[in-house]
This record gives sequence, structure tokens and C-alpha cells, in this order.
Amino acid sequence: MADVTRLSQEDQARIKAAVHAAESGTSGEIVPILARQSDSYADIALWWSIAIALFALGFIAVFPDFYLGLVDAVLGRWAIDWTPRAVLELALTIATLKFAGSWLLLLWRPLRLALVPKSIKMRRVRARAMQAFHLGTDRRTTGRTGILLYLSLAERRAEIIADAAIHGRVEDDVWGVAMADLLAEVRKGHLADGLIAAIGDIGAVLHQHLPRAADDVNELPDRLIEL
Repeated sequence: MADVTRLSQEDQARIKAAVHAAESGTSGEIVPILARQSDSYADIALWWSIAIALFALGFIAVFPDFYLGLVDAVLGRWAIDWTPRAVLELALTIATLKFAGSWLLLLWRPLRLALVPKSIKMRRVRARAMQAFHLGTDRRTTGRTGILLYLSLAERRAEIIADAAIHGRVEDDVWGVAMADLLAEVRKGHLADGLIAAIGDIGAVLHQHLPRAADDVNELPDRLIEL
């Protein structure tokens, strides 16, 4: 997926128009959300740093002569007899340095994200999308006809979450076309085009299963929310 910057006002206006057009034939309310990242993954960085420090301790335990000889060579000392206390201090020093160095390296977001297991990314994007849905869409419409389109750029994942009235009429796999059209454009770096394509697909599904009522009113803003 290509890197993209914050959307221009023109792109935001295009997305707003796409939402308005998609909702013109349905009682559904489409809420598109763009998130730069769904989680900081600070805990993952912590666990990696701990694992590397423990690995260093294990290496010292299995190959003590390597580190002891290295320290003697660096300090220019003749080989000496290491006391248990000196060995322990050396081990703790190395483990601390490994932990601190790993933590500092993992402050670089691309590396941290690369080390996050895919399954964890999926769960956290889903959790953030659900949180956004409950805050901005769930039960916010009279007939519970809201639907959230959530795109998280850092994790390269998207979610579509529908309120009760839509979920009860439309199977989850129906949204596959919208997801495919969205990601196909975003991978090319066409972020706005991807969102517009997905919004159009969602609108077509909603028009089929939840056509616009005569007394329908627009209950949610027709705009992109950027987090």
C-alpha cells in the first residue's frame, strides 16, 4: 500500500459528495472514518525488548566465555578469574543495555509495526473500529440504520460495521466488493478514490436492502472523519 498524506480539502469534498449521493436512495447513514493508526503497540515493543534481554541472558548462561573474553579483550586485561558477583553484574548490564537499545529502536514506528503479528493488528483495528462505531454510529439513527466504513492506514486494514437494521438484512460477506474496491485504489496511493468507490458500493447495497423512506431525514453528517 502506497504512503498517502492527509487528504486535501478537494478530496474531502469529493468524499462528502459521494456519501450524499450514496445515501440519496437509502435510509442508511454512511460514516467513513480514516485513521492514521489504530494502536500505538507500545506493549508489543515492551515484550520484544524483554524477549531480547532474556535472550541475551540465556546466551551468557550458555556461552559465558564469549562475553567474559570479550570484556577482557576490550579492557585490555589479562585473563582473570571472574567472581560470581562480577559475572552477575556483567549479565545484568548486558541485559539492561539490550532492553534499552531494543526499546529505542522500536520507537521507530515502521519497525515496530513490522514486528507486530498480523493477528494482533487485525484484532486491534477491529477493536478501534468497534469503538468508533459505538461512539459515532451505533444507536445514533432512529431506525438503527448507520454503517461505518473504517480505514486504518498504518495497519493497512479496513472494517465495515453495520447497525442492527442493516446487519439483520445484509450478510457480512456482501461487503467484500466494497472492501476490495477500497483496498485496490488505496494500494495505488489513490486514497480518496478508494473511499469513494467503497462508499458507492455500500450505497448500492443499502439501496437494495434498505430503500429510502418518504419521510427519511439525514441524521448523521455526510463527511469524512479523520483520526
